[in-house]
Order: sequence, then structure tokens, then C-alpha cells
Amino acid sequence: MLFVIFGIDKPNMGPTRAEAMPAHIDYLNKAPIKLVMSGPLTSDDGEDIVGSLYVVEAEGRAAIEEFCENDPLIQADVWEYSEIRAFNKRVDNRD
Repeated sequence: MLFVIFGIDKPNMGPTRAEAMPAHIDYLNKAPIKLVMSGPLTSDDGEDIVGSLYVVEAEGRAAIEEFCENDPLIQADVWEYSEIRAFNKRVDNRD
């Protein structure tokens, strides 16, 4: 089953985010769930990171919640707001 994890950073979290990124990237490389895609959300000009977006595959919400609890980026308390939602992919036009 697919899920989306969407998080918006608290203001002025750039330094905290940067400090957590090496451990976060290492964690993603060993993730206990399948990462379909992930990356930072940015300001419209692409200059500033304002959050994160993940599309993941897992058996259920409990696995996603456990994944989030153990993510160093989330443990660094970077996000002001986050949400987990089941996702029903209808279009994939990548070749």
C-alpha cells in the first residue's frame, strides 16, 4: 500500500536540518520500508528548503509511524506540521 508523508519545517530550521541530514540520509538508505520517492519541498524559487515529501510503500500505517519515529530528521524536531495519508496512484507517465 502506498502512503504519502508530508512535513513542513518550523521557521529557521536550516541549521538544524543541515546537522541532521547525514544521519537522515543514512537512515533512508537503510529504510525498513520501500521509498518510492522522496525529497525536500522548496520555496518557489528553489533556494530554501521548507519541508519534506515522501511516497512510500508499506503494509500499513503502523510501519510508517515507526519509520517516522526513528528518522533522525524527525527526531531533530524540524517539522512544525506533518501528515501521513494513504495514497492511491492513478497516473504514472514515466517511461
